[in-house]
Order: sequence, then C-alpha cells, then structure tokens
Amino acid sequence: MIGISKLYCGSVEASDALRYGRDSKTLPSHLLQFSKDKKPVVVWNMTRRCNLKCVHCYAQAVDPDGKDEISTEQAKVIIKDLADYGAPVMLFSGGEPLVRQDLPELASFATANGMRAVISTNGTLITKDKARELKQIGLSYVGISLDGGEEIHDKFRKVPGSFKKALQGVENCQAEGLKVGLRFTINKRNQGEIPTLFQIVEELEVPRICFYHLVYSGRGSELIKEDLDHAETREAVHLIMDKTRELFDKGKPKEVLTVDNHADGPLVYLRLLKEDPERAAEVKRLLDFNEGNNSGRGIGCISWDGQVHPDQFWRNHTFGNVLERPFSEIWDDPSIELLHKLKDKKKHVGGRCATCRYLAICGGNFRARAEAYYGDIWAQDPACYLTDEEIKA
Repeated sequence: MIGISKLYCGSVEASDALRYGRDSKTLPSHLLQFSKDKKPVVVWNMTRRCNLKCVHCYAQAVDPDGKDEISTEQAKVIIKDLADYGAPVMLFSGGEPLVRQDLPELASFATANGMRAVISTNGTLITKDKARELKQIGLSYVGISLDGGEEIHDKFRKVPGSFKKALQGVENCQAEGLKVGLRFTINKRNQGEIPTLFQIVEELEVPRICFYHLVYSGRGSELIKEDLDHAETREAVHLIMDKTRELFDKGKPKEVLTVDNHADGPLVYLRLLKEDPERAAEVKRLLDFNEGNNSGRGIGCISWDGQVHPDQFWRNHTFGNVLERPFSEIWDDPSIELLHKLKDKKKHVGGRCATCRYLAICGGNFRARAEAYYGDIWAQDPACYLTDEEIKA
C-alpha cells in the first residue's frame, strides 16, 4: 500500500510515525503502513457468498443463499486469538461480508477486544438502517468497490443497477458519519475510468480512495492478458499523482493510495527527485518504514473455511487452519518453510528483484504474480515497470 497523498503531496512526515513509536497498536490508521513491528492486518474472507458476479473476483464467489463454514462462536474464538496476538486490524471481506447476518456482532466483538474493524464491500446492501448499525458498533471504515462509471461498473458486476446501489451505500454511510472510501481495480477494461473515479470522490466528498493493481488470482487469473503493460501502468500511476495534486491544490485534499504494486513507491520518489529533492529525501525515509510488500508478514488472510494464506490473493499456499490451530501459532511457526521465508523474502528473490536498488523499500513486490506468471515463487514480479536503468544498484 503506497500513500500517494501522504508521500507525493506531503501530508505525512516521518516524524508523524515516530511520534507514536511506530507500533501497530498505537499508530492511527492512516500511519499503520509505517509500523515497525508489522503485526499482521488480517483479511478474513468470512463467506464465499455474494449477491454480485464480478468478473475480477479473486474469491470466486458463489450465490448469496447458503451456509458458511465458520459459525459465529467459532469466529469469536478466532478474533479473540488475533486480538491477543496484537493484530491491529480485522478486515471483514468475502464474497460479500454483508450477506452474513452476524457481521455486526462479529465486528463489534473485534472492536470490544481492541481491534480496528473494517469491511470491504460492494456497497449494494448498505441500507440506511445497516449504515446506522455499522456506525453504532464502532466500525472504523467501509471500503466500497467501484469499477468506473455506471456503464462500466455494471458490466463488471454483471448486475444492472449495482452502480447506483453502491453510491447509495456511500451516501448512507456518510449520513451516519461513518468513514467510507472507494476501491478501484485497474485493468485494460477500465483504465480510462480513473478520472471518473476522481470526479466521484470530489463530487460526493468521499475522503479516501484506493487504486488496486491487478493480481493474477481467482477469476482475476483469467485477466492476466488484460493487465496493463508497463508503460500503461506507469502512465496510470502518474495520472493518479496528477489528480491527487489537483485536489490538494483546490483545497479538497483526499487520502489516495495505490495497492498491490510496490514499484509505485520508487516511482513517486523518482518523480520527486526532479520536482522537489528535499521532499524526495523525506519520502525515501517513509518508504524505508513501509518496507514494501508484506504478504506473509504484515498482512495475512483467513479463508471462509479457516485456511490461513499469506494474503487474500495467494490461496494456493496454505499454512494451516484456524479451526484446528490458532492463527498466532501458525503465523509464528518457523517450521512452515514458505511462511518463514516470507518474513525476510529479500534474501530469496531472484531475477531483477535480487539486484534492485529499491528492494528494501519494495520488498520484492508480489510473489503471487511471480508464481502465476513464471511458475517460480522467487522470480521477479512481472508487473514491475521500473526500467533496468532506474533499478541499477
């Protein structure tokens, strides 16, 4: 996760993170990416069920009717272990998490045990009453996915009217004072929609937006050929920086982040070297704090059936099951070879990553993409768009 607004527009300084000691439990949400302990943010795909049919669904979701594998009481045992372990955030995802009637109860349980609870949702089920309920239980944040304007979004979601319902979900959250933001996954089908998303953010006064790079997994694995090429990706990230700056200059600052391609960090740094060398030095320090991709270290995933994965996209590797063994024991088990290596993967990456001058601030980027593309976990990430000259040590 790269904070474009924090880095490029200077809304965060290294001193801001240092003031809190850089510990996950004490850092505010907007500074959590700069923690030093890297206690994992845990994504729980609490259900496979969903009311939409998104073409890029990494969870390969199923129809909304049915039964979930983990009960409410089993979930509370899992959440209590995570809280005691020190995981700072529980991200409830799916499928569509709001198809589970016990989501408010479980999110409330997480907050009561000292965790921050957030949800990732398509937004279509957030009625006025549901928004009020989510606010009352102390939910920290609601991330609602959009794929562009109405025509593009509904085509992606395969359900007519989903765009309007998602925007109504945004407005219902805002009416209750619940922090809400947008999530957008970039690919060839919707790369032209980036300005549209910024327009929505500005017009609806949405405080936060995350732009996700495509990860090849789930239904998304069928979209490898629809990922942007290196030049297009680079252009998209520069556009995101430009649009973020425009909003700052208008006096309408937003929290803008890019996710799932840590080459974005060096790109911000390289651009600032030309525009503002003094700020570039501060950004380099913040990127050192960030440490790049943290799959298997600063982020983990629990699947709908209890399986533990290095992140929510990389499901072909399983380290254990929380229905059989606590997450805290699994996560710190040195006998699980891949998980152990992911804790310090800079020693193991190959290809261009091995000799890259930015390895320490990128962390080798996404191993899931490397494996999907090359069949080798430790190969270079095929989505890295930095040139050989730029990464030369």
